[in-house]
Amino acid sequence: MEHRRLGRLGSENSVLIFGGAALAEATEEDSDAAIQLALDAGVDHFDTAADYGDSELQYGRWMPEIRDRIFLSTKTGLREKDAAKRQIQDSLERLRVDNVDLLQLHSVGDIEDLDRATGPGGSLEAAIEAKEEGLIGAIGITGHGNEAPATHLEALRRYPFETVLTPWNYILSTDEGYRADYEALVEEIRRQDTGLMIIKTISRRNWPEGDPTGDQRYTTWYEPFDRQEYIDAAVSWVLSHQEVTGLAMVGDVTLVPMMLEAENRRMSREEAEQVLSRAPDYSSPFISIPF
Repeated sequence: MEHRRLGRLGSENSVLIFGGAALAEATEEDSDAAIQLALDAGVDHFDTAADYGDSELQYGRWMPEIRDRIFLSTKTGLREKDAAKRQIQDSLERLRVDNVDLLQLHSVGDIEDLDRATGPGGSLEAAIEAKEEGLIGAIGITGHGNEAPATHLEALRRYPFETVLTPWNYILSTDEGYRADYEALVEEIRRQDTGLMIIKTISRRNWPEGDPTGDQRYTTWYEPFDRQEYIDAAVSWVLSHQEVTGLAMVGDVTLVPMMLEAENRRMSREEAEQVLSRAPDYSSPFISIPF
């Protein structure tokens, strides 16, 4: 498993980040199997969020055994200071830890949401206090949607977040406006030495509306690639960008083995683009976001 430096935090973490969203609806048995598989493959960055179902509780059962050898991060999606501070405390209790390495402001995807989070009495104030109290080691920001890179650039202008988690994949890069926003974000990330993590790596498209089969066979809100060839190409394409420190694994335990396999089956960016350019029905997951 390749490791990369998480920006100025200096932590050398696995390029694959185990995402707690995969455990939101998983059984204890399936959760344990997925976590063990990731650990065996060399994954040492585990991420979750307060609103990922029981994922923090699932992680919590493992913490006595693995806390001292992993990088642990969670998120708060609340925007008011007091509520966010309580949620941070609740997350620590659910995770059965005294602190986490990284606390992220969750799903900040547009300027209006950023204003709420970073304004007076916002959740950023709660995160800063938690950091001062030693409850968290660093503060990051995450978000979905077409406006995410531009929003995260503005976030870095307002506060020196140590990490950013933003969407990036081959199909998003073909949108000229999105690519320009991403490149502007990367320029600022390099200037501040911020850790850049990626989501939506293996997103294929949004689930088709009005699908008569109702075949949403994965727990992700978007339809992921589920053929090894395309997962290999998608993972290779994202990791070919050296500014990327890691990518969050898909939010479904059944696809975890395929993503772990893809990290070992790297191809060049050019080869990955050839594969992905012929993927059927490949489109942005943000055409119609279901939230």
